[in-house]
Amino acid sequence: MSTGRRPEGEHEVEGLAFRDEGEAEQEAPPPPRRPRTRRLTWPRLTVLPAFLVLLLLATWLWFDQADLDTISENALSGGQVSKALWQHVKLTAISTVLVLVIAIPLGILLTRPAFGRATPLAMTIANMGQATPAIGLLALLVIWLGTGTKAALIGIVAYAVLPVLANTIAGLRANDPTLLEAARGIGMSPLGVLARVELPLAVPLILAGVRTALVLNVGTATLATFGGGGGLGSLITTGITTQRMPVLVLGSVLTVALALLVDWLASLAEVLLRPRGLEAGR
Repeated sequence: MSTGRRPEGEHEVEGLAFRDEGEAEQEAPPPPRRPRTRRLTWPRLTVLPAFLVLLLLATWLWFDQADLDTISENALSGGQVSKALWQHVKLTAISTVLVLVIAIPLGILLTRPAFGRATPLAMTIANMGQATPAIGLLALLVIWLGTGTKAALIGIVAYAVLPVLANTIAGLRANDPTLLEAARGIGMSPLGVLARVELPLAVPLILAGVRTALVLNVGTATLATFGGGGGLGSLITTGITTQRMPVLVLGSVLTVALALLVDWLASLAEVLLRPRGLEAGR
């Protein structure tokens, strides 16, 4: 048996060495801290805006050197470009709000046991709205309601309800039943479970559907001009009918830039609104 002095905190019992439990725990190295992932990175924040600035700058330089005839100047003068852009933004914003007001509550309702049987019917109607060609749907609405913004908005909303509705239903149904049971077990009301457990867990899928609907709305709003709703589609159709390339290019570039900008803003909202608890495993 060794006669050397044992380290502090170590004892011998029947020839076997032991250490104090408390000191062993103190000397154990702490678990490594998981590095925090950054929600927003510089490339995500800067690449697309920089591309849009370059695109618009290149378009402006091209227009500055282009030889515009009287027809082109009349189509682009008098604030008509800014008016068309504002109408397009307004159509997109109003239709998106209407889509959210309709699709998200309806998706929540269809995931409740009392209304679950109505889900196939609701999804069939939503699929019909998107399967119908947008220009044909708009033509039918114009025949029914007449020309104006109202018919255009109804057509845009009908075309964009499906992704938000489908993603809301999928997100709520994908929740782990054991988590919902645990929430009910600690005394949460059905409304509390929905607001504090189900919806936060479904947020990523719902936001993905909203992002898709936003881009669809920007594209579909170009057809509003055929129903008297205005928008950037008026520049595109004027450029096509008069065979004036500058007018057509300007309307197309502004539409593409607006769609990319809206998609970028939606991607930022998708990252920022995602509950932080869902990023633990990322």
